[in-house]
Amino acid sequence: MQSTLEAVLRSTGVPATVMPAGRTDRGVHARMQVVSLRLEAGDTPEALAARLPALLPPDLGVCAVRRPPPSFHAQWSAAGKTYCYRVQLGGRVSETWRPYVLEAAEEPRLAQRAIAPERLAELLQGAVGQRDFWAFHASSSPRKPRTLESATVHELEGGLFEIQLRGDSFARYQVRYLVGSALLTAAGQLPEAQWRAALESAEAIPGLRAAAAGLILWEVRYPPGVDPFPPTERNAPAGLPREPPFVDASGR
Repeated sequence: MQSTLEAVLRSTGVPATVMPAGRTDRGVHARMQVVSLRLEAGDTPEALAARLPALLPPDLGVCAVRRPPPSFHAQWSAAGKTYCYRVQLGGRVSETWRPYVLEAAEEPRLAQRAIAPERLAELLQGAVGQRDFWAFHASSSPRKPRTLESATVHELEGGLFEIQLRGDSFARYQVRYLVGSALLTAAGQLPEAQWRAALESAEAIPGLRAAAAGLILWEVRYPPGVDPFPPTERNAPAGLPREPPFVDASGR
């Protein structure tokens, strides 16, 4: 999507390369991706916001354009991110949600295995804290301590659950490996001792990288004084569709 956005920007007279807050895997959706760029002299954020929407493809929208503080950088100013992962643990996924969900029954390593949401929540809660998540991310990402601030599991509807992970930073595939491996453990397909060893001492495990379709970048957070987005804009951005995958466990 970055190349698409840059092509549209060039067509409107903005030649600069955008700097995103991070990159998402192919097939992952984003409710709040943040990019920073430099406008040409005489251009304004308001003018850019007015001319972009008609030129963007249906699956790429712009909800807000702001003039940030001079020191703002979409990636380096970020204080943390929140991701949501949706998984169907029981029943049948609705057609509305189907493109945005991992159906546990369709994943070969989880098929025919009962997964209790309470057990899944317990395992993910055990991952909270500052630790080396090396066993849960691609080796292309730097190995360093990262903090998972919270991990919660909520039911949305009819056996569809939302896992919400909030942290200071996430390595490539980290959310997908954490969720997939927690599902394996909750299903009895991965010994809990291996799950805990991976968390406590970064021991390699035969984990599961959960499907990209279930993942959405929910929010990018910035410190007070640097954040260009007021709370009302974060909670209910103008122009954001009020439908899957852009609704959370509260139905917002």
